[in-house]
This record gives sequence, C-alpha cells and structure tokens, in this order.
Amino acid sequence: MNKRYSMLFSVTAVAVLAATLFGSTYTQSQIVGSTMAAKSSDDLISKIHDMGGLKLVMPQAFAAVDCANIEEGRNVVEFNLTGESADLPVIGGGTYKAMTFSGQVPGPTLRVTQGDVVMMTLTIPSDELTPHGNDMHASEMSAGNFGKVLPGQSHTYCYVAQVPGTFKYHCSGVDVAAMDQHVLSGMYGITIVDPLNGYAPLVVDKTTVKNGQVVKDRQVYPADALEFQLQYNQLYLTDAGGYDQSKMFKHETTWTVVNGMSFGYVPNAAHNELIMGDAKKNIFVAQPWNSPDLKQYQSQLLFIEEGQKVRFFIENQGNEPVFFHIVGEIIDRVVQANVVQAKGTETWLVGGSQGMIADVVFDEPGVYVAVNHDYAAIFTGAASVMVVGDPFNLNQQLGTNAKSYAELLGNPSDAIPPMGKNSIAHPKVNLHGLYTDERANELKAELGL
Repeated sequence: MNKRYSMLFSVTAVAVLAATLFGSTYTQSQIVGSTMAAKSSDDLISKIHDMGGLKLVMPQAFAAVDCANIEEGRNVVEFNLTGESADLPVIGGGTYKAMTFSGQVPGPTLRVTQGDVVMMTLTIPSDELTPHGNDMHASEMSAGNFGKVLPGQSHTYCYVAQVPGTFKYHCSGVDVAAMDQHVLSGMYGITIVDPLNGYAPLVVDKTTVKNGQVVKDRQVYPADALEFQLQYNQLYLTDAGGYDQSKMFKHETTWTVVNGMSFGYVPNAAHNELIMGDAKKNIFVAQPWNSPDLKQYQSQLLFIEEGQKVRFFIENQGNEPVFFHIVGEIIDRVVQANVVQAKGTETWLVGGSQGMIADVVFDEPGVYVAVNHDYAAIFTGAASVMVVGDPFNLNQQLGTNAKSYAELLGNPSDAIPPMGKNSIAHPKVNLHGLYTDERANELKAELGL
C-alpha cells in the first residue's frame, strides 16, 4: 500500500458511524478485537437480535415480481438458502471463522435461463448469532427487498432474470452494517443467467500453410462447451482466525482464495504418485492440501481434453481487482451480458463485483495455470492448475484410453457449475470444496459418490 495515503477515519470511528446508522451486526467472536467490543455478551446478543437503525423506505411497487402473482408462461426456479456460521480450514492446518450460505463457500450456484423467475428464500437458523441478507446482482428490483433476516426467520422475494451473464450474490448491506465481514468471510456466490437462445458458436482466426504460403484458417467451434466456475476473493484474518477489518481497510490480504480456498486446484499426493512415482515428491511449487485425510479439502486438478472448447464463468467476489490470465493460452473470447467484449486477449480485468465469461480452446496437451495476474494474488493462492490431454503418458502407464484425466480422476465438484444451455457434461466428478462435513455428505448423496 502507498504510504503517502493515510486513513481519514480510524477503524473504530468507521465502526461507530456504521453502528449509529445501521445498527451493529459485527459478530465479536469473529472480529477478534478489530472493531468495537461489546460491554458484555448479553449486550452483544441483544444488539445482534434487535439490530436495526437506518431503514430504507422504498415503494414495493418497484419490486420486479409479486411472488403470489407470477406471470403465466414464465418458468419459476426456487432458490433456497440458509445463512450459517462455521469454522472452516485455511492453509497451515488452522481454521477461520467463516460465514456461509448453506454450509459452503462459495454458496451454491444458481443457474437459470434469461426470462426465468427466481424465487429466492433465505432462512436463518434460530441458533445463528447474527442476521443475514441476500443481495442478488442478477435482479432489478428495490434494494429494500434485500434487508436483514433475523435468526429463526425466513424471507422470500422474486424477480425476473432479464440480463444474461454471471452475477454475484452476497450478504446484503441493507440493515446489515457488517456486510464487509459477512462477504469477506464467505457469504457470496454466483447466478449464471444463460441467454434465452443459448450461447453463440466461437469463431477463431488461426493460420496454416498452403502451397508454401501462410494463409488464414478460420476455425468455428460449436456453442457447446465444457464449463468451469472460478470465484475470486480475499481473506483478512487475525492470528486467531477472525475477520480483521483493519487489514481490509489497508488491503493487507492474508490469503487470496479461488472458490474459497488458496491453492485449492494444485496437485495432491495421488498425483505425485502417478506422475513422479513418489507421493511425497511434489510436482508444483505449492501443494498445501496433499493428504487424502483432508477429505473434501484435498486439492484437485482441472482436466480438459486436447482441442476442447472450455467456457469459464469468472466472478470477482472480493476487494481487489482480478487480472484473469491463463499461463500458456490466449483467451479466445470475453463475453459480458451476451455481448462480446474482446477476442484474442491475453488478460482481462474483472473489477470488484463483476463477472465475465471466457471461452478458450486448448489446442495442445500440457499443463496450464489460471491466475489472477497480480503477483501478490498468485503468491497467496490465486493459481489453478489445469491439465489438458495426456501430457504425462498415463494412458500408456495405466492401459487406458482417456481423452482427459477427468475420465480417470474426475473434476472437482466446486469448480463445476450446474448444467445449462450448451453445457457438456463432465465425464466424472470428485468431491472437492470448502464445505462443512454436513454439506459434504449432502453433496455426496446428490452426486452419487
């Protein structure tokens, strides 16, 4: 951070101002001393449950859809979430005090088609210490709908998903003064809105040699694609694993996370054994999640067929810009709101609370790495390793004929979005993600693992 700039308000002053306007919703056990301390636990619980303050008075006529009177002919997609806190792992064997949607970070991905009605219901368990909300960026409706939901209560709203693309959802800032803590502790996810008529084919101009001369060779790839989702964020933590607001203000990132984990998509001990012949001999420079004892937290790789077109849904959930880049490849097309923004670009800037769809054709077998091309972000966790084809000759070693190692080992569940328009199914899935054990068991059953 540039030392010439100083903070105009101290962390305490900002917290006091926020508490005055909105009512304090910071969870003291998670802040661990980085904002105001409550006088007693009774005062804290009282403040949390009776939290109020500034009320947004907005005409409900501006809400996009009345849930009781949905226009006939529109498809309705129910999206049910819970808001709950949990201790989840971080690099080094410790845990941090996470806030989750439905027991996972990021929250479940919602996928709909342009024109669908989303019926979102958020329920807060009665034993949760703090209210939560849900602001869905795919909606166009009064912000008053995103207000706090108290422990033991539920709230439902409906809207029409009119604009295609990828959109953030997150714990709301309406009536929830601690939105920064909630979002940066894990309360975020994405909505994918597929275009009504599906995705467009991809046209890439390459070259070839004919009669001794270099000529253009236009390649047209169908709309169908293998799909991955990558969501970027940061953790700002105290030594005790609580949220440190002072670090957030100073942009002092503890870890950069992709789908909730730092270095979550790198080789593990099984890959070491297959490729190096020794489970303890690491392939990659950073392999902090090696052991199978880590269960759903063991790191996994992304596997792709040679020559396969891949559609990446990218969302910047955090406090820092994302310079999306794939080491070894060029992004063939960048799309936002179903409008082509760039073709043949090396890197694309995704600002905070912004998404993109990146189409990439991997022409050659090998190892590629998706990064946030900010060196601080790379060194703190934003590096995701992809293996294309069979660069390690494992088919010969194992007597198989797999087009990608996904057929043998599967792709990680948290990197795979729900199926939608023009989706190609992954040949196999493995359980991976920042899930509570309870959520992991639910997903195992859903995935048949």
